[in-house]
Amino acid sequence: MTPNLTTIGFDADDTLWHNERFFRVTQERFAELLQDHTPADVGPEQLERQLLEAEKRNLGRYGYGVKGFTLSMIETAIEVTGERVPAPVIKELITAGQMMLSYPIELLPHAREAVEAAASRCKVVLITKGDLLDQERKLAQSGLGELFDGVEVVSEKTPAVYMDIFSRHGDGPDRAMMVGNSMRSDVVPVIEAGGWGTYVPHGLVWEVEHAEAPEHSPRYTEIADLGALADLVDKLG
Repeated sequence: MTPNLTTIGFDADDTLWHNERFFRVTQERFAELLQDHTPADVGPEQLERQLLEAEKRNLGRYGYGVKGFTLSMIETAIEVTGERVPAPVIKELITAGQMMLSYPIELLPHAREAVEAAASRCKVVLITKGDLLDQERKLAQSGLGELFDGVEVVSEKTPAVYMDIFSRHGDGPDRAMMVGNSMRSDVVPVIEAGGWGTYVPHGLVWEVEHAEAPEHSPRYTEIADLGALADLVDKLG
């Protein structure tokens, strides 16, 4: 265990395993299903923008995850077709959402090695957003579950949430690090709470999760992939 860090938190989706690409595939299917039922002036880009706006509106109602995304697709389909979307299309959208809940879990490079290395040095906690049942399914299928000292599925990742989690699972946020691919959720708020925020870039990032990097903060770090995490933890020690 390093002198400076006693707890390391890991994001799940698109940090430890693939996730966003399934949303992109389903969104393409969404556009295909609606192409014959929308006005000529409603192209793929506008359809994507309207779906994104629906998702943003619904975060406070449904939270993050597949269920909220599916309901947002249905809502957008009703809106863009002037409430004339055929029932079979709605059924196909529901099926597409259900399929997302059954995709196999594929770990990202170095995921297991990174969690094992962190667990040999500190307490490790999985901190993720999304549907509880879906996140539990993905964690079980990942084979990483036994490595974590705690699992927290939260509705939002805020400084207060990180302060609470790292106080319960460690020695407070000032001796904790959060590792993730979302600048908005995994990096900025934990630094605001007094911890270390380590950004691991992922090629696909949902627009809602974008934020400016807190490059002015001495507690902001970035690594190319999870293979560099063990050396970073040792360096901070």
